[in-house]
Amino acid sequence: MKNRSSETRANAANSGGFTYLGVLFLIAASGIALVATSQVWYTAQKRDKEEELLFVGDQLRRAIGAYYGGTSSGPKRYPANLEDLLRDPRSPGVRRYLRQMYRDPMTGGIAWGLMKAADGTIFGVYSLSEQEPLKKGGFTREDQAFEGKAKYSEWLFVHRPR
Repeated sequence: MKNRSSETRANAANSGGFTYLGVLFLIAASGIALVATSQVWYTAQKRDKEEELLFVGDQLRRAIGAYYGGTSSGPKRYPANLEDLLRDPRSPGVRRYLRQMYRDPMTGGIAWGLMKAADGTIFGVYSLSEQEPLKKGGFTREDQAFEGKAKYSEWLFVHRPR
């Protein structure tokens, strides 16, 4: 006759294998869910940064345009550097076109790519990021040229006099 305690041990050992497999399956499913969640989070973060880049780039473009149009006498000129947008050196009083220098949201740095005229003045800016944008279409009228671009550095925020 079999001992009752040995029978209980055998059942516990058999069920322990199923429990172990169940725990392994649960861990694998959790890992897959975490990977999917992190990809969704990464995409959402990148979209937010793109929207911020479009906003900041437009602010810099408008500030360059205001500086260009702010010439009271003489020929119209673009700023010699971005710091001129914080305080216009051409006027005796304090004249600001930006309150702060914006960071490039894609790189996180203060440095921007500068589009310069032949005389060295700045008429536009662009991000230094070489990443591929998520947004490929649906831009505003001012940003129509961004459609289909392969890198953020190809999004050129340029002031065009009317």
